[in-house]
Amino acid sequence: MKRTTSVIRRAVLAGAAVALAAGCTAQAPKTPVGTKPAPTTSAASTPSASSGSSGSSGSSGSSGSSGSSGSSDPAPSATDGKPPSPSSSAAPSASTSPASSATPGAKPLMGDGDENEQVRELQARLRQAGYFDRAPTGFYGKMTAGAVTAFQTKRGLPQTGSVDETTWQRLLGMTRKPTADELKPSTTNKLDTPDPRCMTGRVLCISKESRTLAWMIDGKVVSSFDVRFGSENTPTREGLFKVDRKARDWVSTLYHTPMPYSMFFSRGQAVHYSADFAARGYNGASHGCVNVRDRAKLAALFDQVKVGDKVVVHW
Repeated sequence: MKRTTSVIRRAVLAGAAVALAAGCTAQAPKTPVGTKPAPTTSAASTPSASSGSSGSSGSSGSSGSSGSSGSSDPAPSATDGKPPSPSSSAAPSASTSPASSATPGAKPLMGDGDENEQVRELQARLRQAGYFDRAPTGFYGKMTAGAVTAFQTKRGLPQTGSVDETTWQRLLGMTRKPTADELKPSTTNKLDTPDPRCMTGRVLCISKESRTLAWMIDGKVVSSFDVRFGSENTPTREGLFKVDRKARDWVSTLYHTPMPYSMFFSRGQAVHYSADFAARGYNGASHGCVNVRDRAKLAALFDQVKVGDKVVVHW
């Protein structure tokens, strides 16, 4: 009897132990509500079973599970556990929209910082059209960009300050091919409107307003120069004159200074080369003569001008 009772007690304790073991194993995977718990005999092997390996040893099962983790447990991504971010799908098209919206064919031909002969031609043509008031330099800077913008505004073009194909073709259509003197003039100053007395014959047309000399034949400018005049105490005389004599190598009898390529037009006043003007610019003044600072170009002019040609000095 006692033996029977002892056997029964052992059976009850063993059953309780099995029940407790089964309960702990079932909580580990946290089976979702409504899902039938897996049999206790396979609970320990559940992870490897989910990887599709059966009848394998524990080591081979874990190896197989890690090898197939790409499908059963993908690496976390930026969207795991979150709703898709707008930037993940919309950002690529949004970020490329400005570039894709650029107008086809609007690539600048010339722009800020460029320096070449095409820029020089651009400046010469803008000067012809009245948008650029300096001698061409070949360098595209702020002044050139401002002139281009003004041209584009007047013509109803996009105001970019850079020259695209449309702007360039429009400018070509309303200007002529620049001459060599227009591309590389000796004058940094813009030529003044010629005095009416300069419009006929052969004339040294000298403007005190623009500080320029234009050598003109029958109303056309052949060449041009920057010039400097006398001071308040020794002013350059104004009016209509004629070249009365020429001297290739002359030294002033009053001031004892060289006056190469002198072309006298009013007693001792002459158009001539000045080394001081070449060195100091407009920081100085003459004693009444018309100073020129481009010696080589004045030498060529000296050979063209004849005694008797007109000289007009005007404001």
